[in-house]
Amino acid sequence: MTVELRLGDCIEVMKSMPEYSLDSIVTDPPYELGFMGKAWDKSGISYNVETWKEALRILKPGAYLLAFGGSRTYHRIACAIEDAGFEIRDQIQWVYGSGFPKSHKEENGQGTALKPAHEPIVMARKPLSEKTVAENIKRWGTGAINIDTCRVPGEPTPINKLAKWSGFGQLEKPDYSQEINNSGRFPSNLIHDGSDEVIEMFPQTNSGSLLKHHKRTGGKSPIGTFEIRNRTGESEFLGDFGSAARFYYCAKASKEDRNAGLCGVDKQITDDGRNKSIDNAFLRGETLRRNPHPTVKPTELMRYLCRLVTPTGGTIGDFFMGSGSTGRGAVLEGFNFIGGDKDPENIPLAEMRINAAKQQMRLEFPA
Repeated sequence: MTVELRLGDCIEVMKSMPEYSLDSIVTDPPYELGFMGKAWDKSGISYNVETWKEALRILKPGAYLLAFGGSRTYHRIACAIEDAGFEIRDQIQWVYGSGFPKSHKEENGQGTALKPAHEPIVMARKPLSEKTVAENIKRWGTGAINIDTCRVPGEPTPINKLAKWSGFGQLEKPDYSQEINNSGRFPSNLIHDGSDEVIEMFPQTNSGSLLKHHKRTGGKSPIGTFEIRNRTGESEFLGDFGSAARFYYCAKASKEDRNAGLCGVDKQITDDGRNKSIDNAFLRGETLRRNPHPTVKPTELMRYLCRLVTPTGGTIGDFFMGSGSTGRGAVLEGFNFIGGDKDPENIPLAEMRINAAKQQMRLEFPA
């Protein structure tokens, strides 16, 4: 496993790299909102097609790009990525309960903005160089996402057998012996943070409770094949019960995550960027933080995203590295990492946080 951190503008850092250097890019670029009055968040770099053309060049054919965006500006980032030559494959939604209102309080109970509760992620792929995904994987190792290693953990789910009605009124006896699917639920394009506020948004549901129905699959009656999908009712319920949030990946963020590896760093007074006129006075103001970066992503979230789009032993790039959350995720999943950032204060922060992840790996997987 190798880690390389580079100081410099994202385009220049990528230009210094050879073609086909990376197996994936997982990054959190500026949302171009002018967050907290920071110049780096209103430079236009995320809208610049040249940024993503360089990303395209250094990725292997079929490699994936995951890029966070803001709800107001996501479309501009996605369009720039597409215009650079990427295929937009999907949009992942990261839903969380920790957002704070940025609304200015007006008279008569009015305001200017909604409370943020999600961030979209562009899921794009560099076009294949081979005729099929299988051939591309064979040559480059890239082109597909890792479904089985990213399945959502949950209770084992029974799989019903099908009873078939085949020709001339003959009904085959259904086999109700249950197979158990222990591999987990298929990963979706929605991720939540597991907070109480988010869980409350999801209803309580039964999984697998469907009434018996007939589905005609071909031919004319009585010749032809019909399937009876029999999932029993309440008396013989097959499946599980709970919040519908269980169907989606939960990236739990710990309080220690932001400051991992920074125990020797002096705390800094950090303005949280919240306007003083917002409604919730308890949440606004200045705080003491060892890691002053304002947009730190949960390491568990970055681990999942790295694992989703990167082949085993691959190399991940992030050229809007910040304090190194992607690098931490990459290291903890056993990937190589190349990171870059133009702010010299971010490089030592990222290095310390990534080194803490290396130490965690050594403790969990001693040689």
